Amino acid sequence: GGVEVCEEVRRWSRMPILVLSAVGDEREKVRALDSGADDYVTKPFGTDELLARLRALMRRSVEPSGDPELRIGEVVIDLADRRVRLAGREVHLTPIEFELLRILATHQGRLVTQRQLLRDVWGPEYTQETHYLRVHIAHIRAKLEADPSRPRYLITEPGVGYRFRDSAS
Repeated sequence: GGVEVCEEVRRWSRMPILVLSAVGDEREKVRALDSGADDYVTKPFGTDELLARLRALMRRSVEPSGDPELRIGEVVIDLADRRVRLAGREVHLTPIEFELLRILATHQGRLVTQRQLLRDVWGPEYTQETHYLRVHIAHIRAKLEADPSRPRYLITEPGVGYRFRDSAS
């Protein structure tokens, strides 16, 4: 049921969860909220109320990042607009490539395991699909690295994961 879905999603994501239910029982609401739901709406409900609750969830879910840009060497990652520039020129990344780069860059210099990247980008059922990572990391390197075979930014820790570092490190 809904409680189990909330618990499972919470294991790997911080995305906002709004439960829509025909069950108005207080115990069920408490179970859902305690299992990770951020809000609970009982049917019937008005469209305006639902939209207002969704807007409130989205406001609360925006992470206060301070600076919406990450600057690592010549790479600038605009977290708000989901854009990347290398030495001043825009680099087009697919949504998955951007998400991988965002995760690695926000952990700048630190190892991010293959399992963590797979879970955070594709979900918990994909944690063994390391070939997904190899393909997407190769695409990111082709776009960011002067020589993708000798990466300066996107470093592989064989069999473990990846780290994004300033090329001067």
